[in-house]
Amino acid sequence: MISYEYINDYIRNTIKKNDGLLAELEVFAKENHVPIVHPEVASLLKVIGLTLKPSRILEVGTAIGYSAILFSTVLSPGGRIDTIDRYELMLERARENIEKAGLKEVINIIEGDALDVLKCLEHKYDMIFLDAAKGQYPEFLPECLRLLRSGGLLISDNILYKGMVATDELVVRRKKTIVKRLRTYLKTICSMDELETSILPVGDGVAISFKK
Repeated sequence: MISYEYINDYIRNTIKKNDGLLAELEVFAKENHVPIVHPEVASLLKVIGLTLKPSRILEVGTAIGYSAILFSTVLSPGGRIDTIDRYELMLERARENIEKAGLKEVINIIEGDALDVLKCLEHKYDMIFLDAAKGQYPEFLPECLRLLRSGGLLISDNILYKGMVATDELVVRRKKTIVKRLRTYLKTICSMDELETSILPVGDGVAISFKK
């Protein structure tokens, strides 16, 4: 968490709780140590989605399908979500959850290494959500920019990585490479002329980039 714990607790106790399948997945994720977006990040994503009203979303990092199902609630009518992951165990669970949600025709799972898949995609997306291997964010960026339409949003999660990106005092030795790459990524998206980027200390850090 980036913010003080009491602030996180207050926010999580104040924002509207999810119900139904999303609530079930939150419990499953907590009990099985599956990484999904933090509640305050989920709330932020929903507000952004409702504002943007995307018709096509790309997600890099499916996990159990939680974020994709969340995004389905903000799609324009007839919208589609493409989501990429390479871990079969996660994808098996995601397929079950997406089918349970009745979203097989809305959410398209693409199995494979994200970088390889990104290079093969041709659709233009209104929103791209990065939530995969953090050390690969710099490599994902050129393809994400190619696929993101002008006026679209690139949203990058876990961008402050438990605070390590912001200060060397918190960096764990085995995470040095990831931290270095995330710092490079942030410096890049904040300095590019074609992007306007804001970094928010929400959850584990979220960067929101508008493509001009």
